[in-house]
Amino acid sequence: MDVNISLPFWMAKGELEKLRLAAVAWWVQVAEWAAWPMRQLDTDTCDELVLDLVAWQRDIRRFAGEPLSLYRKRVKYAYANARDAGSVAGFKRIFMRLGIGYVELEERMPGIDWDIVDIRLTDSQLAKNQALLSVLIQHYGRTCRRYRWKIITPLPIGVRAVEFGNDYTMERAAVPPCSVRVCVCEFGNDSVTMNAREV
Repeated sequence: MDVNISLPFWMAKGELEKLRLAAVAWWVQVAEWAAWPMRQLDTDTCDELVLDLVAWQRDIRRFAGEPLSLYRKRVKYAYANARDAGSVAGFKRIFMRLGIGYVELEERMPGIDWDIVDIRLTDSQLAKNQALLSVLIQHYGRTCRRYRWKIITPLPIGVRAVEFGNDYTMERAAVPPCSVRVCVCEFGNDSVTMNAREV
């Protein structure tokens, strides 16, 4: 906070200038104190002790080894995550909000007990977030369900659009009927000569 108070030139020297600088410093400090509670409302920037109080209010406990950035994120999204808990689409949103990424959930699979839910994610997602995933299942998972981790391996694939088709034409030739009359012109011992005339 920049406070620049101009004094008449005869008062801008000596002891009066020292008094002015002390008063400005005091009121800057008072302004900081007054703004401190407002800064504590934001879970991204608040003091860690205040964050613990907000986490307690929102029923979030910090697990061992949890980074502060992830803890802040869990506290920030506590209400939204509690609202989304219990549904497949909501569970996917929880994982996306907390930075785990894309996951697949499948429940009520044929031939498997109805209470088993498969959570499919990549090997790196499981390795990086193992403690977080356990906490999320404990906190937001349904109590009557059993959860299984399944690893999916994404493979890069390329698709190219190419135009292809097949044209064909069928033409039918029609020949008008014609009749030919054969008449024998000359008949010899070894050969016959015939002339054909169109009727």
